[in-house]
Amino acid sequence: MATKTNFTSNGKKYYRINYDIGMDADGKRIRKQFVGKSRKEAEKKKLDYINKMNAGLKDAKNMWLAQTLKSWLFEVVKMSGNIKPTTFARYEGLYRNYIENSPIGCMSLDKLESIQIQRYYNKLFRQGKSSNQINYVNKFLKQFLNYAVDCGYILKNPCSGKKVAIPKENSDKVSERHIPVFNNEDLTKIIKAENSKIKYIALFSLSTGMRRGEIIGLKENDIDYKLKEIHIRRTVATTTIFDDNNKRSKQTIVQEPKSKNSKRTIPLPASLVEIIKASIKIKKSEKLKAGSSYCKDNLDYIFLSEQGNLINAGNLDKTWSKFLRSLNIPHKKFHALRHTYATKQFENNIPLKTISMLLGHSSIEITANIYTHVLKKEKEKSADILADIKTMV
Repeated sequence: MATKTNFTSNGKKYYRINYDIGMDADGKRIRKQFVGKSRKEAEKKKLDYINKMNAGLKDAKNMWLAQTLKSWLFEVVKMSGNIKPTTFARYEGLYRNYIENSPIGCMSLDKLESIQIQRYYNKLFRQGKSSNQINYVNKFLKQFLNYAVDCGYILKNPCSGKKVAIPKENSDKVSERHIPVFNNEDLTKIIKAENSKIKYIALFSLSTGMRRGEIIGLKENDIDYKLKEIHIRRTVATTTIFDDNNKRSKQTIVQEPKSKNSKRTIPLPASLVEIIKASIKIKKSEKLKAGSSYCKDNLDYIFLSEQGNLINAGNLDKTWSKFLRSLNIPHKKFHALRHTYATKQFENNIPLKTISMLLGHSSIEITANIYTHVLKKEKEKSADILADIKTMV
């Protein structure tokens, strides 16, 4: 039996149904067409559309993922005033590198399904992207799709719940996570190195576990010598900034610490007092040398560039690399000093909760996950109670 059709397009026969969806400003009827290979298929498309409208959904047929996500990112997220510049720069990078020209980026929101997202993640994993990186992409995409649900573009978030799995290596293949730390020989070289600004910044991290941006964001009045405390109230970061026309530029800025717990007060080690005073002395010497060209806007910061500007993260990294080479120490990122501090604290039996608070982690679970290998080694040192009792009998 031949399939009934009612119109032809490009030499092919279809069945078309018209549906009134309202009136325009002139009182004329607004109609929407539903086309299928048969009347049954066209009717189904119409019914699906009516159900979506009744559920409060908007027509997302021509709302492409990449295009709509970009609009959300620059017109909603950026303009909300609730996002740090560094966070927005990270989001923009995730969009540009993983969504804009991706296999799912050209899909309309109403056609996007969990299995398509899963296949994309699997492809990224096979290409060498880590589980952590894919997880960042998923969190970002999930956040946008929650917005799409709120706006009525889609009924459900295809990333919510357990609809999508983050690809991971089999547990028996996963090697123990390596956390870079400096050995005692390297630390001795750093401590005995010729006095300099980069040495003092390094010793600050080594003795407090502070992040790089937190150290170069310290002001003189953040140090309480009487109560022997350091108040961490801000961080300095070099990041991509987008102007009103979304033009990109690199800038060094001051912003709130990384998380709520990052804004904290930690003990001031006695060994750090002289280092702070020596650092301030370097700053004053550089100010005197630069004369009128020295920037007067940041005088209360402990660490500044030779011209009195906030220290650029890229420049600090270069200086750090040069410093390690001069001491014949294998290169490790500056952040390895923070890892070294935490490891030394564990080795001295400082409780996990205390170390987590000192580091400014948002949760104790983060600390435990990062330093799993250290905790394991410390547990292996625990006493064999039965063996100790036997020796006493």
